[in-house]
Amino acid sequence: MKSPEDVKLFDKSVKQTRVVKLDKIDQRILSDLQKDGRMTNVDLAKRAGISAPPCLRRVRNLEEAGLIKSYHACVNHAALGYPVTVFTMVKLNSVGEGELRRFEGQLEQWPLVREAYVMTGESDFLLKIVARDWDDYQDFLTNQLLESPNVASVKSSLSVKTSKFKAGVPILDEY
Repeated sequence: MKSPEDVKLFDKSVKQTRVVKLDKIDQRILSDLQKDGRMTNVDLAKRAGISAPPCLRRVRNLEEAGLIKSYHACVNHAALGYPVTVFTMVKLNSVGEGELRRFEGQLEQWPLVREAYVMTGESDFLLKIVARDWDDYQDFLTNQLLESPNVASVKSSLSVKTSKFKAGVPILDEY
């Protein structure tokens, strides 16, 4: 059973595969919501230069189109007892579609794995893992990740500090 943090608010199996042309108002709405997802609709409308009802319709349209996937809080992981961040490259023995799905299913069961990307090149997956300390990560590595039947090799890099974190993508004149 998925925990509430795994529930995607607007995931209606919509996969955005093409670039959508947006007007300046929609761009402004997306840019503002990326910066502050708790902004009220009234404030969002003011910043976009429109009234609240059409602003709300635009936000709902952006959600339904899959451009807004979810809303969440960016929490301080260290203050919550997870000061260690490790980036781990995983090489699988076999990368057939079934094997990839099985491994992705395992990833969903591991709460320390916060992000996972299928990669090209030397590694098949790049994982972002948080841990309480180095021993916590070692325990996960040896008792779960390396015990996974299709894992051939693992290379880990400990993050020393975050130099930049900016959620979302550049919108408007952010280039």
